[in-house]
Amino acid sequence: MAERKYQICSKCVMDTTVRSIRFDGEGVCNYCYMHDLMADEYPLNERGKKELWDMVEKVKKAGEGKRYDVILGTSGGRDSTYTMWITKKILGLRPLAVHFDNGWNSAIAVKNIERSCRKLEIDLETVVVDWEEFRDIQIAFLKASTSDVEVPTDVAIHAVMHRLAEQEGVNYIFNGHSFRTEGIAPIDWTYMDGRYIREVMNRFSDRKLKDYANFTLWDYFKYSFIKRITVVPLLNFFPYEHKAANQLLENELGWQYYGGHHEESTYTKFIQSYLLPQKFKVDRRRTEQSALIRSGYTSREKALAILGKEYQYDETLIRYVAEKFDMTDEEFQALYDLEPKSFRDYPSYFPYIRMLKGPLWLASRIGLIPQLLYLKFNG
Repeated sequence: MAERKYQICSKCVMDTTVRSIRFDGEGVCNYCYMHDLMADEYPLNERGKKELWDMVEKVKKAGEGKRYDVILGTSGGRDSTYTMWITKKILGLRPLAVHFDNGWNSAIAVKNIERSCRKLEIDLETVVVDWEEFRDIQIAFLKASTSDVEVPTDVAIHAVMHRLAEQEGVNYIFNGHSFRTEGIAPIDWTYMDGRYIREVMNRFSDRKLKDYANFTLWDYFKYSFIKRITVVPLLNFFPYEHKAANQLLENELGWQYYGGHHEESTYTKFIQSYLLPQKFKVDRRRTEQSALIRSGYTSREKALAILGKEYQYDETLIRYVAEKFDMTDEEFQALYDLEPKSFRDYPSYFPYIRMLKGPLWLASRIGLIPQLLYLKFNG
């Protein structure tokens, strides 16, 4: 098979290190096209403002007679803390903040959560994992040798928030993802579904999932179509500039920055700064910088300069992760040395999603599922 010729998008900085990338005749990538779709769906104009406040009225009405209007996740990071601030201060809603403690919180993250919830007078529900079980899940994904090592946490957060929404009778969940600053994660870098997690565990661990909050295809159907729980990417409705958000949160909540995007989690810091770029040649700064270019927050030249510098990592962090997993340096290195694989090498719902390409296209056209979701899986 001929080696793929290297190409980089003429508009952003996404390139052929992403397996599923495609370019039009002018060299613009499909991720720029997805961004444009999102910008049309969440415009920063009068129409967008009306849609925001129409949504807020629906949330308030659905919350009548209940303790909370909405469930939202909090990690102590900028995105989730800013989402809490907007929800309470700008929208006047009554949120329940949910923190999923997977055992990897930094000290700064813990303080940020406590201060923010106290100053905003928001109730906090902390869900603590069974560490022995969750450690085995994370190790199983290291043994699977895919870049999806954060998926067990991401899926569990999603599941926990839906379970609490059902428990409280709440119909809305807010998340803190913004396509304008975060970008769109390539499916080849981060793929998640409940079957994939279960199958990786079956192959690489003797432990059967017991307390872990998984999220299966049945869960998606139940919560979306029976319980009618809607997930709203709240930050998509707002212009979101990181430096200004940092300043606001520091001044109003005593929030502290932790040095890097999503590095409020020590495991995420290890993955982003070391495991992904060193083993998988995946640099998440590429998706983030591309989003900032498309949103007008940075220039392509500045983004390329950032990407031209190696992602810096801390050797002591590698040792910390190995020790937390109860591994020697040699055992941990052996996991690192495994040949990189893809989620496609393991059973998941992905083949079924591909088989349903036609019906999913129709569902995306009539608004049953987001058009972006269809494009990520089938575009």
